[in-house]
Amino acid sequence: MHNTLSVQPLTAAAFAAFGTVVEVPRGGAGRPINGGTSQRFDLLADMALTAEGGRPMLALFRAQARRFPHAVNELERHALGSQTFVPLGQRRFVLVVAPAAPEPDLGALAAFMTDGTQGVVLAPGTWHHALLAVDAGDFVVVERAAQAVDCDVVRWEQGISVVIPA
Repeated sequence: MHNTLSVQPLTAAAFAAFGTVVEVPRGGAGRPINGGTSQRFDLLADMALTAEGGRPMLALFRAQARRFPHAVNELERHALGSQTFVPLGQRRFVLVVAPAAPEPDLGALAAFMTDGTQGVVLAPGTWHHALLAVDAGDFVVVERAAQAVDCDVVRWEQGISVVIPA
């Protein structure tokens, strides 16, 4: 297990095992809509929110900025649905993630920081820490809602220090 976890920049390729990066596609033209006044970019066809009677839920999270290094000693996962975080305005945040599995593999932890304009869709089952805002502010969150809460949490004693390189 890591004692220290260094944050790396968020890229679609590096994050692919954990979900999808939400950003304007580079080099993509999109398609014109609204009489040519807008470009539409379809980013993800299925956000996996309807398993076992689930429905899409749109929420707003108002996050306080966290201090780094930050000690992480718990992860959560949503086994039945994805969870999406998109900043409103220019807001950076850190993602601490581990691959989908029955229990998190702490030896496989990874940490990413957005550039302030990127969002993410965490794939169902991906272990992750709660929102770690670098810049305080508002985030749109889309997740699965149902009668039964879909959130498993695992905690451990020794914190792992998440560090943003200078």
